[in-house]
Amino acid sequence: MYARRRHLYFGMMTACLVLFVGAWAVVRLWSVPAAVAMCVVAMVIPPVAAMVANRRGPEDRWWDDPSGDPKSDEWWDELDGRKRRQ
Repeated sequence: MYARRRHLYFGMMTACLVLFVGAWAVVRLWSVPAAVAMCVVAMVIPPVAAMVANRRGPEDRWWDDPSGDPKSDEWWDELDGRKRRQ
């Protein structure tokens, strides 16, 4: 799951770089508005890539991790209706 997200992130960032470099190295020679549009699209990709890379999947059980504070963990276990492991 992490490898898939990492590959998707790097793919999106590669597309961003290709759009940006291609816009100003090649496309601007024929059409400046098209190059600007490509840069606008490239500008939107990094935040979306960060959201994709950092999202939690349904199989990620981060909320079950103990915090290290025994009193807090006991309180949360009581709220969740779980018995503490001794």
